[in-house]
Order: sequence, then C-alpha cells, then structure tokens
Amino acid sequence: MMQNRTDTQIPIHELIRQRWSSRAFSSHPVESDKLLSILEAARWAPSSRNEQPWAFLVATKDNPENYEALAGVLMDSNRAWAGNAPVLILTTAHTRLEKDGQPNRHSFHDLGQATANLVFQATSLGLATHQMGGFHANAARERFAIPETWEPVSVIALGYPGNAELLPEPLRERETAQRRRKPLEEFVFSGTWDHPAPFLGSSEKK
Repeated sequence: MMQNRTDTQIPIHELIRQRWSSRAFSSHPVESDKLLSILEAARWAPSSRNEQPWAFLVATKDNPENYEALAGVLMDSNRAWAGNAPVLILTTAHTRLEKDGQPNRHSFHDLGQATANLVFQATSLGLATHQMGGFHANAARERFAIPETWEPVSVIALGYPGNAELLPEPLRERETAQRRRKPLEEFVFSGTWDHPAPFLGSSEKK
C-alpha cells in the first residue's frame, strides 16, 4: 500500500495528519462492529440547536442490489475507482428545522461535522475514506425516495486501504503525490478581511 506525504505547517494530532482521501480500496469487507462504530461517531457530532440534521444511506457489497443502486448515481470518473470500496455512504442534510419548519442555514455545516466525526473514527480503525461531490443528486433523490426537505450532499467510499499500484496511471500519481494545503496566512484573519492574524508570525512555513 502506498501513502502520500503530509507535511504540516504546525504539528497536529496524528489522527488528523493520517487522514487522506484514498482511491485505492481492498475488497476486504468492513466488519459490522466497525461500521456501527463509525456511524455512532457521526451520531455524536455537535449541531446547531441540537437538530442533528443528518441522515446516511449506507450500501454494502453484502447487498449487491442496494450497492449497485448507490454506485449508479456516481459520476463515471468516480465510479471507476469507488466501485471497489466495500461500503458507499450517501450523506444528506435536513434543510428545515424540526422545531418550526423554518430553513436551517446550518444544516450543511452540521452534516459536515458529523461526516468529519465519521471519517476520523474510520481513520482510527485503520480504514480509508474518500468523500465525493461527483454524483447525480437528482438521480439519488429519485432512486432512494429522499424527501424534498432533505438534500443529498456527498457520497463517501469506505473500506480498507488497497494497492495503489493497481490504479490507472493518472490516479496512481495522485495517490502518491505530496498533499498540499493553503498556508494559514491565506485564511486566518484578524481585524479586517484578508489581514493575516498577527500571531501567525510564529508559524513555520513549509
């Protein structure tokens, strides 16, 4: 198994540093207890007003019909590799508040927090994840009878890491390339917009 490099600007928790979006998956199934643990982690994410505005549609290769239905809404470029993952998860956000039916402007934010919990729990268990925006949301809504007030947001491929050498060349190069992020100075501001926070002067750029 290959793994690309991660050079952080400031030291961070090893679990965060290890997380990355792999495209190489083993055919080994994800054990039920691990899948439940991952979903339980999502359950305990914080949310505005404790609305918990998320739902996950899970498909495993143990149920080929259900799996193919979910894999079928992926764009072809993603299905080419994501179809090797033993688990696919469609994430959805509830766009209305349960309490009064008003728009929930934090629903995507809160779903993102639940998804982050899910992803880091998976990483802690030695599993790989890859979140995808490349899917046909309208097809997913129709295929799975998703209510109007719920919005399909992403699909997550989940499984044990596989052999990157088996990927097509363009994907293999991306799998082993050094990961890059914007420096803190480009998005951490103080005082006014686009003014880097003074305390960033102590950070060491890499």
